[in-house]
Amino acid sequence: MNAENQHSLDAGEVSLAQAFTIEHHEIDAGIEQFLADTDPDPLSSAQPLLAAMEALRRHIYLEEEIVFPHLQSGALMMPLMVMRREHGHLWQHIDALVESVQNQSGEPNQVEEICTEVLALLDRHNQKEEPIIYPHMGVDLSSDDQGKIRDLLAGGAMPSGWVCEALR
Repeated sequence: MNAENQHSLDAGEVSLAQAFTIEHHEIDAGIEQFLADTDPDPLSSAQPLLAAMEALRRHIYLEEEIVFPHLQSGALMMPLMVMRREHGHLWQHIDALVESVQNQSGEPNQVEEICTEVLALLDRHNQKEEPIIYPHMGVDLSSDDQGKIRDLLAGGAMPSGWVCEALR
């Protein structure tokens, strides 16, 4: 999160739904910044992209480990199944993207293609997630769970080696 949004989150001025939506936009911006960068050295221009991928992994962790378990029953059961499946697709793309960038194992066009695909996946995913899942976070999560989420959004790290449910 950027400093302005982080300050609002720290102060509790935004809801969790707003905080997660802001993070969606920041993740997209990190990918778009990488795609727009004309630096001939892919590693130097990759930092925003790698930071966005780390944020996306943590974002998925927060949803699957803290948010989704409290929303399992009733009308949200099927949408949550879809969200988890889509997280698996995203995670595979994150792995491929990070591998290509860190090991310079792919052609620049391949990295750009993966970035474009991740943006398209995120767009479709977020269009469903934001209006269907996020409105429940402020109501269905305990204040303790909301605090855990805010702490992790403020810069905490997910457990090392954690993988989304669809890939376990």
